Amino acid sequence: MDWQDVLAQLESGSLRAANQDDAGNWHANIEVKQGILAAFKAGKNVVFENNYQGFVDKHNLPARQFTPQDGVRLVPGGSSVRAGAYVAEGVIIMPPAYINVGAFVDSGTMVDSHALIGSCAQVGKNVHVSAAVQIGGVLEPIGASPVIIEDDAFLSAGVVVVEGIVVKKGAVLAPGVSLSKSVPVYDCVNQVMREKGAEIPERAVVVPGTRPVKGEWAQEQGLNMACALIVKYRDEQSDASLELESILR
Repeated sequence: MDWQDVLAQLESGSLRAANQDDAGNWHANIEVKQGILAAFKAGKNVVFENNYQGFVDKHNLPARQFTPQDGVRLVPGGSSVRAGAYVAEGVIIMPPAYINVGAFVDSGTMVDSHALIGSCAQVGKNVHVSAAVQIGGVLEPIGASPVIIEDDAFLSAGVVVVEGIVVKKGAVLAPGVSLSKSVPVYDCVNQVMREKGAEIPERAVVVPGTRPVKGEWAQEQGLNMACALIVKYRDEQSDASLELESILR
């Protein structure tokens, strides 16, 4: 498959940068990443003076142009969706926000101001991506899995999710939570420490926390490192607290 077909199928949603198997596990689609990298290699820098005066980028990866028939609400004010990114009908994008090549954003999702959805990141249905959320992208290494945010998740302001972390359905990340493969997650409900880089389970409510740094000197200084804490799992009360978001749609 050539890069033109890869970009076209990514935009239509018929091809994705990651796929979920029958067991619910996600796997990177290497062919898609190879196609995107080939597009970068084939692209030539041009001036986009008709739409974006003073901007220069690859000729084959311009910002997408939406129409009312797409069913996407892209609010004016500095947002951009790059070629090769899929944005489903019913998505709302508030300015300024950026959705990079290979990303998949499913229906009913809100992408708020100053949010980034990186290359190949996969965002499910009815997800709230709050202001200043950073969802990391990944093109290389070619086999690395992108960040996955499953249906109905709620990412509060300033959340950072990188390095292929999977956030399962209905999970809630409180403001300031940072998740990467080096950040441990402590499940205070089940009283276990999840492996670093482990997925966030369904309907988990996660808040930022700290843990003591090992070593006598570090402990004498009172030093702590960041971690994430699962403090509860969503119930009817926590679901009700998120219902106001539907008013914005």
